Amino acid sequence: MKLLFHKIMHWEYWPFQIVYIPIYFLWSYYSIKAKSIFFFNAANPTIKNGGFMMESKKEIYNLIPQKYYPKTELIKKGTSLEAILNTIETIGITFPLIAKPDIGLRGSGVKKINSVADLKEYAEKASFDYIVQDLIPFDNEVGIFYVRYPHEKAGRITGIVSKEFLTITGNGFSTVEELIKENPRYELQLKVLQLEYGEKLLDIIPKGEKLNLVPYGNHARGAKFIDGSDWITPKLTQIINEMCLQIPGFYFGRLDVMYSTIEELEQGLNFLVVELNGAGSEPTHIYDPKHSLFFAWRELSRHITYMYEISVANHQNGAPYLIHKEGLNEYRMHLEQSKKIVNF
Repeated sequence: MKLLFHKIMHWEYWPFQIVYIPIYFLWSYYSIKAKSIFFFNAANPTIKNGGFMMESKKEIYNLIPQKYYPKTELIKKGTSLEAILNTIETIGITFPLIAKPDIGLRGSGVKKINSVADLKEYAEKASFDYIVQDLIPFDNEVGIFYVRYPHEKAGRITGIVSKEFLTITGNGFSTVEELIKENPRYELQLKVLQLEYGEKLLDIIPKGEKLNLVPYGNHARGAKFIDGSDWITPKLTQIINEMCLQIPGFYFGRLDVMYSTIEELEQGLNFLVVELNGAGSEPTHIYDPKHSLFFAWRELSRHITYMYEISVANHQNGAPYLIHKEGLNEYRMHLEQSKKIVNF
């Protein structure tokens, strides 16, 4: 009951179908204007479906200059463990590494792989293609929302979200599970953590020692999102713009970036792109607990307007919208893929 009450009182935990109710009306309005429900296909012409659904992470990485993201390799479902090990050895990926679905959904199926045994288990369970990736060595993560109209030579940052990982600090006498239960945000993840960590949750952490239980900044996996939009500066905008201009056909989306310090990030040093998300991106700074639902609606409306205007401009330059039948088929495949990943 305590956790249920916590979820009810904090809209950030509500099902997105409820949060987005007013946005559906705006989407319908823009669909009528564009004469296509699937106008988002033209938002980022080089990314499948504009990056709204069924887009391959590996294909998106291939658009980004290699220096901006960690070593990454696509693994087809059913690939033998021996073949996977040969592949990662050849390209220089080492343990621990990250495995995640090539076509993902809100962080589902993302796992830190510490050993060959972990990799074997992941490979045997995965009913989808996935990627393996070097673990990024930087401690901090932000989501940077980037927007550029096709006629513009430079884009802009429209929001930044900072992420606090699901990290606990030992007191010398409480178990990991007891420490998790001290924070409702963390306790909501307990069932998943029990499956992942098992009896390790009964360990006692020395006083002052920190343990990051989920080493990636995903809201659905317990990370706290903090609005960092006050970090937007001309310097940071220039660095992000320089990178994004090197990504062909990218105009609208969120870059999830891991970095060492914000000062170094502003100088273009010590950072790597975790993922680039296209038309399906949310301005995730809305999930800062300090923000109201009305703030979220305003920001979602602002960004969907950007996407619509960019899509129309690209369409006028020759980028197609999805035809209705094809769009419905893509959406059905998206639902099927989502079930595979959520149940993983």
